[in-house]
Amino acid sequence: MEKPSTNEPEQVPKSIWHRNLIALWFGLFLTSMGFSGMMPFLSLYIDTLGKYTQSQLNLYSGLAFSASFMAAAVVSPIWGSLADRYGRRVMLLRASFVMSVVVLLMGFSTSVWQLIALRFIQGIFSGYFPNSNALLAIQVPKRESGKVLGILSTGGVSGSLLGPFAGGILASIFSYRVTFFITGTLMFLVFLITIFFVKEKFTPVTKEKNLHTKQVIKVLTRPKLIFGMFITTMIIQASNYSISPILSLYVRQIMNNSPSVTFFSGIVAAVPGISTLIAAPRFGALGDKIGTEKIMIFGFILAIILYIPMAFVTNVWELMGLRFLLGISNACMLPAVQAIIAKNTPVQVTGRIFSWNQSFQAVGNFTGPMIGSIVSSVFGYSGVFISTSVLVLINLMLVLSETKTLSKARA
Repeated sequence: MEKPSTNEPEQVPKSIWHRNLIALWFGLFLTSMGFSGMMPFLSLYIDTLGKYTQSQLNLYSGLAFSASFMAAAVVSPIWGSLADRYGRRVMLLRASFVMSVVVLLMGFSTSVWQLIALRFIQGIFSGYFPNSNALLAIQVPKRESGKVLGILSTGGVSGSLLGPFAGGILASIFSYRVTFFITGTLMFLVFLITIFFVKEKFTPVTKEKNLHTKQVIKVLTRPKLIFGMFITTMIIQASNYSISPILSLYVRQIMNNSPSVTFFSGIVAAVPGISTLIAAPRFGALGDKIGTEKIMIFGFILAIILYIPMAFVTNVWELMGLRFLLGISNACMLPAVQAIIAKNTPVQVTGRIFSWNQSFQAVGNFTGPMIGSIVSSVFGYSGVFISTSVLVLINLMLVLSETKTLSKARA
């Protein structure tokens, strides 16, 4: 196990943090389902808001998709500072309530710029994910944090899996606008779950006692490791999202424009989430026993091995099988990063650190698709998988350097 932070959290009864885990799991599940459920028809919804050329539609769709990520990357550290001052539960309530209002308003949009502005506001007031991790990280004993954060991550994965299917079904049965209204209602349910079931004992910190950025870095026992994990998070997200723009097009290519391309594209996109859902809690628990960094390194090596043959598949079943195994590597990476951050972060700056990590995650979210689009236009779809494996290799080398201190600490 990693050497715990010198600032161990005050012991919280298991009954409390266990209930928080369940409530936050459902909160993340509904939040992820709502966000991912909008993605399949977002560009189609934009097309109903005016008469656009194909290039204009592509541009506006890209802006609407990336607006929330760009905003989150900028403002997350501010919310993190407020979380350390006022508590993580307050931030969860703030994020879930504003999410419900903003998504509801998206259904009333009459122009594409209103929609883009609302997506930007959504990013500004986001933060349910990092504050969920931060709240549990300070309540759960360090020796169990890998397992617990791994379980929590499955809530987001499950929602992301079901979201596109649920969103597509709702949009086809009702309409795009009604789907936003339904999604906004689900977001309000997240707010209610948080207000009634999530508990946090927190004493507000005065502004004078709230640490500045330099002071936050000084209280970290391993600042190089923590900032290395931020970069690792960014590269993980960029690697995952670099394939997103071309995945369905790649499926169409290897299936020779078969009429069932749409169906199989959905399955290929979803299968990594299924294996991640199964594997994440198990690898989290194993990491608590043998060292979380070992689990993460295994995940990177497995990802490199899997991305290369994806560039040379000859049928959709090969791609589907490799993508399923890729979900196992995903289960070893991002949850492990969260666990290492939790185990090496003092309590008083946990909110700040997790919000900084969200900023780097958001940067990866909107740079990944750009990388994939540029590489595919120059080297073709297969080139995206090769370049992604190189990106993961760089990340592996970075992690090997970052985690040397953890191995030495256990020796």
